[in-house]
Amino acid sequence: MIEARCSCGALTVQAPGPSRLVVACHCTECQRRTGAPFGAGAFYPAEELRIAGAAREFAREGATGGMVRTRFCPDCGSSVYWTADRAPGFVAVAVGCFAEAGQPRPARSVWEQARHGWVQVDADGHHRQGGA
Repeated sequence: MIEARCSCGALTVQAPGPSRLVVACHCTECQRRTGAPFGAGAFYPAEELRIAGAAREFAREGATGGMVRTRFCPDCGSSVYWTADRAPGFVAVAVGCFAEAGQPRPARSVWEQARHGWVQVDADGHHRQGGA
């Protein structure tokens, strides 16, 4: 098992290992969520994860429809994981919340129309101007 956690350690997600799907998202909402030029999520089937600790939820409508629900630590504010109506049964865990490097490079890079010009993501050739 590998563990992702918030900055203070109160909210954790245990996963069975590296994800089979990592996505880099350049949408402005992910930029705002992370405070970085893009967000990177490691997607897992929900039943493979063990989530512990209190989480607050911020829900917003996704650009391609459905709701996106980000869970973050109520103490330190780190956004640790999220779910999207367009990906039922899956949970995305913020790649930066894993203590050890080991997630594969993104398989997809999406919402590139909002990508900062100096950001380059090697995504195995799967680049989209819009969503997944």
